Amino acid sequence: MAERKKFDKAFKEQIVEKILAGEATASLMAKEIGVHYSTVRDWVIAYEKDGSSAFPGSGNLKPEDDEIRRLRRELANLKEENEILKKAAAYFAKNQK
Repeated sequence: MAERKKFDKAFKEQIVEKILAGEATASLMAKEIGVHYSTVRDWVIAYEKDGSSAFPGSGNLKPEDDEIRRLRRELANLKEENEILKKAAAYFAKNQK
């Protein structure tokens, strides 16, 4: 299996900016760097939607995605605490009779 190519944020921005400036087409740039046309097209779409934050980098999330992850983790912790409190309340109610 061929190794997947990885490109940094600055490189992707350069490619997209060339395309948006009309200096090259997405298919030409895709052939030049050796990736499928749809990859470059997706970079352009993401850049048009999110600007320079479209390519957060490996292991990094966009701020809103990071916030969602944090809130999901917090929700899971609160649900777990709630279950513990329910069990404790049931235990103490049983022992008071």
